Amino acid sequence: MDPDIRRLFPAANSHTYLNSAAVSPLPTPSVEAVHSQLKDVSNVGSAHFPDWIATKNRTRELLSGMMGVRPEQVAFTRNTSDGMASVALGINWQKGDNIVSFEHEFPANFYPWRQIRDRFGVELRLCPERDGRIDQDEFIGLIDNNTKVVTISAVQFASGFRADLERIGKAARAVDALFVVDVIQGLGAMAFDLPAMYVDIAAGASHKWLCSPEGCGFLYVSDRARQRVEPTLVGWISVETPWDFEDREQSLKPNALAWESGTGPASLFYGMEQSLKLLIGAGLDNIDKYVLGLSDMLCELLAGKDYDIISSRRPEERSAIVCIKHRGGMHCTEIAEMLEKENIIVSPRGDRLRISPHFYNNAADIEHLVRSLP
Repeated sequence: MDPDIRRLFPAANSHTYLNSAAVSPLPTPSVEAVHSQLKDVSNVGSAHFPDWIATKNRTRELLSGMMGVRPEQVAFTRNTSDGMASVALGINWQKGDNIVSFEHEFPANFYPWRQIRDRFGVELRLCPERDGRIDQDEFIGLIDNNTKVVTISAVQFASGFRADLERIGKAARAVDALFVVDVIQGLGAMAFDLPAMYVDIAAGASHKWLCSPEGCGFLYVSDRARQRVEPTLVGWISVETPWDFEDREQSLKPNALAWESGTGPASLFYGMEQSLKLLIGAGLDNIDKYVLGLSDMLCELLAGKDYDIISSRRPEERSAIVCIKHRGGMHCTEIAEMLEKENIIVSPRGDRLRISPHFYNNAADIEHLVRSLP
């Protein structure tokens, strides 16, 4: 990857930062953009309000392009959880319905469905993990004619397992279920074409692989899903003409924009726009190949260390996330704390040490980590 990109990330120069699956550091253009908007508000208040809206809409266009969808199909939320919860509660559940998911989904993609299970008596079917991966035949085998929602993460946070979204999406569509995907651990490190993958709804947020300020969640709602899911958290900008304050009976917007309830974090959109431009300029396919190369290198170097690789390394299932365990029983939290003292940043997740390089990392980072592992 271009070394000029690395220079835009101060954290990559002060640390061996391998933790984008948790929070990515911000590039300097994004930080400067946030500061510029805040300074503008400090100086002139709302005088440039139209610029805030224009920046938000440009950011929406960039984000929707990264997912292969139309801008009006993407709403900004606070975080992934908000998107998932608003969708789950907006579906017309009936006795006998079921939801198919994975037992170790990140909680943002579990608790909303658990609430549906408990409130409406819907069956929640959870496919188990087997040797750090999901058996996708087993997963798809849980889907039947009573399945109303199939939901999974594009990339699993605790294993790095990369799902075959198109295959699962086809299986969901075959029984007329909605296919809901948590894309937070993929978008920014890989390219998506959500319609081609039969994805009806996708939720994510800004602070991981998108290298953007925390607080900019997003929700994709396809035209098909918009016919079936009612917005459950609405506000003054959810309607078709929000500036007409006198018309209190107007309709909600006919697309994902109905899920935007009010004003958002304007300064953060300024930063997000710059981060997305940087990612798009580098090329998502290029980033995908590059980070997979770093993760392959990591696994090769680990062959001489006392660690087991938990993550699937099958070509179609591997991702930028690599999870490992110490064979001697040293706990991952202890290892992460030892590495942090040497300015190496990774994450403990359960009983695993999670390593997640991005496009600002290089081979020297991987070598330094492996040399430093106890």
